[in-house]
Amino acid sequence: MSVLIVAEIAKGAFRKSSLEAISYGSRIASKLEMNAIVLAIGTAADAQLALAGNYGAAKVIKVDHPNFQHPDSGAYTALIADVVASTQSSVVLFTHDNLGKAVAPRLSARLRAGLVSGATALPDLSEGFVVQKNVYSGKAMAAIAITTPVKIISLMPNSVSPVLSQGTAEVEAFSGSADGYKPQTSSRYEHTERDGEISLPEAELVVSAGRGLKGPENWGMIEELAGVLGAATACSRPVSDIGWRPHHEHVGQTGLAIRPNLYIAIGISGAIQHLAGVNGSKVIVVINKDPEAPFFKAADYGIVGDAFEIVPKLTAAIKKLKSAN
Repeated sequence: MSVLIVAEIAKGAFRKSSLEAISYGSRIASKLEMNAIVLAIGTAADAQLALAGNYGAAKVIKVDHPNFQHPDSGAYTALIADVVASTQSSVVLFTHDNLGKAVAPRLSARLRAGLVSGATALPDLSEGFVVQKNVYSGKAMAAIAITTPVKIISLMPNSVSPVLSQGTAEVEAFSGSADGYKPQTSSRYEHTERDGEISLPEAELVVSAGRGLKGPENWGMIEELAGVLGAATACSRPVSDIGWRPHHEHVGQTGLAIRPNLYIAIGISGAIQHLAGVNGSKVIVVINKDPEAPFFKAADYGIVGDAFEIVPKLTAAIKKLKSAN
């Protein structure tokens, strides 16, 4: 029996959120006295894949095939189901990103396996297998017991810190025929970032803006601030709905739920639907000219003022601080 961790490769290495998932899955495997096996989808050198051993994995199965160059939930589901059977995995772990959201429910239905999406802590194994997650837009926590033979979890990025060890994972190629997993146009899903962008779900710093920016032509100052900080960019739903920003940047109840160390909200009123996607942030900074904006109630720090005056000054101050150090 084993714990299977599904991990994506980006730019020749494991994503940060995948390393979190590998560490999380390896700790579950240790408690259950099982091996942690990583299913790595994407192209990377064996030396990079073997680094999964530093996070507790015993083995990495690599899948590098043209059928998996484009995100396709149908093909991935079929592949993972076969790997679950061949490795006798009783726990399957995803990151709660677009891949996890698209594939974990399909796999759950295919394997008749219980699924908890968006887990935020290690399972409680004292009385069964109980997983903790946020509910009611982050206002409460739920403890959900999974009782099926195969258990599926998707882990919320930035919820669990990776634990390093000194191990090295064995790397082996996928033994099946990837030609049998044909992509289907109807089951494609979208990556959460474009080339050169910081992955929003796993970003530690996020700069976000709303309709207070008045138009897409003003987003340059947001991107400049994000660039100085090394942060990802995000937006509110109205902004993505009217086409000012791409939909993969939308955070909130109907968009991405994120948990960065720092979330800077500029020109966003802070409706409950938006807060539901960002209230797991460790520090929230709000910049808004309306002193009655609801977001100030959730903020750790707030600045009342015109974003067009404040943001350039903030960017300049950060640049000055960096140049001095």
